[in-house]
Amino acid sequence: MNLPLFAAETPASSGTMFFDSRVCSNPWQVIGVVLLLFSVSLLVSTLMTPFCKRLAAKIGLMDVPNSEGHKLHRKATPLLGGLAILCGWLAPIIAGVIWISCSQSALPDFVGGLQNVRSELIVICLCAVSSVLLGAIDDKYALKAWKKFLVQFLIVLVAVLFGGIRISVFIPSLWITVPITVFWFLFIMNGINFFDNMDGLAAGTAAIAFLFFAAASCVQGQFFICAISLCAAGAAVGFWFFNAAPASIFMGDAGSHLLGFLIAVISAKATYYNPQIASTRFSVLIPLFILAVPVFDTIAVVLIRLYHHKPVYIGDHNHISHRFVRMGLTRPEAVRLIHLLCVVAGLGALPLLWGDFMTCCVLLLQGIVLLLLLTLLQFNSNRNNPTGESPK
Repeated sequence: MNLPLFAAETPASSGTMFFDSRVCSNPWQVIGVVLLLFSVSLLVSTLMTPFCKRLAAKIGLMDVPNSEGHKLHRKATPLLGGLAILCGWLAPIIAGVIWISCSQSALPDFVGGLQNVRSELIVICLCAVSSVLLGAIDDKYALKAWKKFLVQFLIVLVAVLFGGIRISVFIPSLWITVPITVFWFLFIMNGINFFDNMDGLAAGTAAIAFLFFAAASCVQGQFFICAISLCAAGAAVGFWFFNAAPASIFMGDAGSHLLGFLIAVISAKATYYNPQIASTRFSVLIPLFILAVPVFDTIAVVLIRLYHHKPVYIGDHNHISHRFVRMGLTRPEAVRLIHLLCVVAGLGALPLLWGDFMTCCVLLLQGIVLLLLLTLLQFNSNRNNPTGESPK
């Protein structure tokens, strides 16, 4: 059996689908359902964010200006955006499960598949809630890095072992796939945390990624992944309305942990290599294309901190967003430019699903050129501020 890189099973046997698209009796019904899930998620997140702002002020969960050297915002800002995103993501999923379970005659294509993924979905939801709780506790009490990392590891291990999530790299061995999957989760969760350094940056980047993952999974007929991706996208967009510059609320570690966890789940749960569609195995690189900018930024920042003998978990101003600002852009302009780069990278990913060998080679070359561009910007902007310290 050909095992895809970012999934546990082949499309023909994957339990991650709500149903097999090849025998779907009503595809328009499916499209209607997933769009409804996005709309509900967007609405719930938009309504919950103002409530979370008031709640954060009451319980004292605020980000105080200059509480850390790399933070430059001017007034105390609520830090409970992660709860709003969680509610926006969970509400349509719970409502959808109840609706499907009670309307078997109306949605026959979904019912059988839902029964196959019910236990996995419960595990994923519980781990998502745990990620938010961990982040909220860290926002309130500033946990030591090793304690936070240990709890992250435990949450990820539960998700991987009991949530049916594997990055197989075409090798059906748990001794290889489990460590790779756990590393991917930890890398993405902390990478999104690092990337949350300007108003609206992480939320917008995550929303773009979720939409691309939804498109890729929909093409493959993996409507379970498509559904939870669109729920995550709607939740991120609803929060982004309040988090865009000037932000009236931050997502905090609770939100960045949640978005990172969901991105890791969705990217690892989906199947990208389908021999019935793809002519090459380049399609397994789709997650790296979609996440190219935050992944590149995380690796670059970690290497720079190590080079300067600084702890990797201490924030600085070496992120690509800060480099754009040092080049003369305003902070909102830097955020918009990064979002456009994410869209460019994501658009290059989708044709890998069906492109022939030469098409995929051109797309890979395009991705490499994009990373070279970011690298040149990195070295150019670092000339005047090589350590990334805060401006005085």
